[in-house]
Amino acid sequence: MPYIRIELTREGVTREQKQQLIKGVTDLVTDVLNKDPHLTHVVIQEVALDDWGYAGEQVSVLREKGITANKK
Repeated sequence: MPYIRIELTREGVTREQKQQLIKGVTDLVTDVLNKDPHLTHVVIQEVALDDWGYAGEQVSVLREKGITANKK
């Protein structure tokens, strides 16, 4: 029983985008690992920007400064 957990920042990911992620990951696990899609579980957890950090700062603060993961 594969269990896949996707964590991403809460920034307006739509229901349709989440469905695409769930289907895409399920299809990939089915194709690559030959797992039964009916036994594959995908969980998407959205994390508030204040609760996610890197480089010693909260993402919310970095965004306010105009800094992204690809740009310092």
